[in-house]
Amino acid sequence: MSVRTTYANGEPCWADLQTPDVAAAKDFYNGLFGWTYQDFPTPDGRSYAQAFVRGQLVATIAPQSPLQLQAGTSAKWNVYFSAGDTGDLLAEAGYAGGTAQFGPEQVGDAGVLGFLAPPGGGTTGIWQAGSHYGSHLFNEPGALAWAELITPEPHAAVGFFQQLFGHEVTEYPQDDGGSYSTLLIDGSEVAGVVPADEGEEADWQVYYGVADVAAAAAAAQAAGGQVVVEPDDHPADGSLATIKDPQGGVLNLIQVA
Repeated sequence: MSVRTTYANGEPCWADLQTPDVAAAKDFYNGLFGWTYQDFPTPDGRSYAQAFVRGQLVATIAPQSPLQLQAGTSAKWNVYFSAGDTGDLLAEAGYAGGTAQFGPEQVGDAGVLGFLAPPGGGTTGIWQAGSHYGSHLFNEPGALAWAELITPEPHAAVGFFQQLFGHEVTEYPQDDGGSYSTLLIDGSEVAGVVPADEGEEADWQVYYGVADVAAAAAAAQAAGGQVVVEPDDHPADGSLATIKDPQGGVLNLIQVA
């Protein structure tokens, strides 16, 4: 187990789940990942839960806002990029062709939060670290391992992230004539950008690591979830599956060493 203590500017550092039923989500993800929890009160009298793998912080499960609850919105995973200065990035978003959606908001001594979106959409969390820098584990079972943006405007989105964070880019041509783009920091791939299918809206796909993707998919189903994309018949490291929790939160699983 390698514990992370910092993330570079422009590197995915954190993911959280907003859900209509925190208690039910805790049970589900305990069955899937073996997460343990510490609960904290919210200002409106509810609670959120920090999730741990072997004592290391890897996620938060938080209640939806009253407006989300009233609208009957499904649970949703959010991903956050590490930022040197959240306020500067939000101010720059419009010049890069995107939009600033929320923030900057100081979250106690934990850090500074913001949300922005590249051209074509895809709400992206921005996190300027204070006492909380992000997931203590990365690319390990039960922890954030990858994130990719599905978008109808992939080239514009790539340019947006390059302008904000200075990412390098690698293009992987696909059989359908499109291209899978990866964003890099110091030569290491940190996130992907994927062309959306016709009519598909922009959204981030969040990936968590598992030791055995077939066993994890079966555990998700046994815990009351749905397997949306089945794993390979003989999965190996890098094999994928997609699951949906009982409150509608979609999460991708990737087999890691």
